[in-house]
Amino acid sequence: MLHPIVSVSDPIMVDPFLDEHPLKPKATHELGQDLSALSIDELQERIDHLKNEIGRLEAEIIRKQAVKMAAADIFKTR
Repeated sequence: MLHPIVSVSDPIMVDPFLDEHPLKPKATHELGQDLSALSIDELQERIDHLKNEIGRLEAEIIRKQAVKMAAADIFKTR
């Protein structure tokens, strides 16, 4: 059986093994997971990571509260 020759005018071939939706990186910490196998350094690293995430979440709350207050001021009845 002869295989067709691909010409320059043919559409671009898509790699069937290429994932269109790449996997998310594995979470460094899963709530409720067993911690007994982790070293002190690993536990501290997770604490630091979670503290950074808490700071990011708190900053987003502050940003959203500012937007909400600004919107309330705009639509305030006078």
